Amino acid sequence: MDAQTSFTLYAQRRARLAAQLTPGGIAIVPTAPEQQRNRDSDFLFRHDSYFYYLTGFTEPNAWLVLTAEGEATLFCNPKDAEREIWDGIRLGPAAAPDALGVQAAFPVTELDQRLPKLLENRSVVWYPFATHKGLDGRINGWLEPVRARVRYGALCPEQQRDLCGPLDEMRLIKDAHEQAVMRRAAQISARAHIRAMQRSAAMLRAGQDVREYHLDAELLHEFRQHGSQYPAYGSIVAAGANACVLHYRADAAPIRDGELVLIDAGCELDGYASDITRTFPANGKFTGPQRTLYDLVLASQDAAVAATKPGNRFTDPHEATVAVLAQGLLDVGLLDKNKVGSAQDVIANRSYFPFYMHRTGHWLGMDVHDCGSYVEPSEVGTVNERKDPLSGEVIKDRPSRILRPGMALTIEPGLYVRPGEGVPEQFWNIGIRIEDDAIVTESGCELITRDVPVKADEIEALMRG
Repeated sequence: MDAQTSFTLYAQRRARLAAQLTPGGIAIVPTAPEQQRNRDSDFLFRHDSYFYYLTGFTEPNAWLVLTAEGEATLFCNPKDAEREIWDGIRLGPAAAPDALGVQAAFPVTELDQRLPKLLENRSVVWYPFATHKGLDGRINGWLEPVRARVRYGALCPEQQRDLCGPLDEMRLIKDAHEQAVMRRAAQISARAHIRAMQRSAAMLRAGQDVREYHLDAELLHEFRQHGSQYPAYGSIVAAGANACVLHYRADAAPIRDGELVLIDAGCELDGYASDITRTFPANGKFTGPQRTLYDLVLASQDAAVAATKPGNRFTDPHEATVAVLAQGLLDVGLLDKNKVGSAQDVIANRSYFPFYMHRTGHWLGMDVHDCGSYVEPSEVGTVNERKDPLSGEVIKDRPSRILRPGMALTIEPGLYVRPGEGVPEQFWNIGIRIEDDAIVTESGCELITRDVPVKADEIEALMRG
């Protein structure tokens, strides 16, 4: 994206947000804080997503203040020749208006001095609730001197409102630029998965010791090789029984001939995440039981993909997945129909839960679990109560979000079979998840992560190469 396009894009977003701030409103958005890792070492800095969405600015220690009239003020690190020797060149307040399109910019060292004046005579203060520790306290501190001036005719804001609401709605629909970046991130991640699959089979064929960290290294290499700034989340590389641990992290476990490997990994590119899971035979050839369960999970994903289309609800892909898995679990003998009944009974009683215990997807975007309500805003007042058949808890259900073009979400069914009484031994310790990223289109959805194969035959062919 060239500088002028970038300039216009973020200015348009600020203008759209400003129009929603109500008359007299003012919004305050900080970026993320720097975090110390240990002595003299910080974690790699990653900007706050809301802040970046409105500014495109990636330096730490910065704040955006936006009024309902569209006036944007940036507070950022001042130029400092000594610190720039150590930490890199800073944009600085003098250059910020021309570079970022804000109307004014000041050193962040003047934040506490200038904020009370900016808040004075405003009616509503907007900021993201429960996202920045201590932010509400700082805002109350800035309001104290404003209240002290009411005897002189100053007006103090009477309301504080959550900025996450309007920003989440804006971010939920991805524009053309966002979709293009997400497609590129998906392509990089797909290549990384292919690289890891092929490395696994090649090392085993060569008689080498293969560990989870070997495949994790392949992922990281491919991410950075193609310009990704970092992984979008901690990569899961789970060999054998480890795949039955949902949030397992790549470690040192051996990858054994005849076992499956589950990799859940995606890169972040220019602020946008990708999220892919593939499960493959370590040696490149599925066993019979592995293939049986793999094909079942893939069939359930096919059903979920078909249900991901405009006008459907966010929950429809999950329900389509569960319908296929419920019947499949009965067919392969993981569930006994004499004990649990029909597929409809399996669904109603959640008998599938020991083998499939998570939802089929989540929003995807700047954050891997991206923001956005899962409830349809126009129907938020409609509530149905039901009793969970497993926990007995009374759950309040509201109508699920209606899918619309431009929404991005994952589609990720799975099966996780731990040893247990009544569980056929041939399926023990098999964990399978298949995950793709989807953008809702006018007629259905576009799977942007299919550069890495998903069908069992295609995975085997790839790993022979």
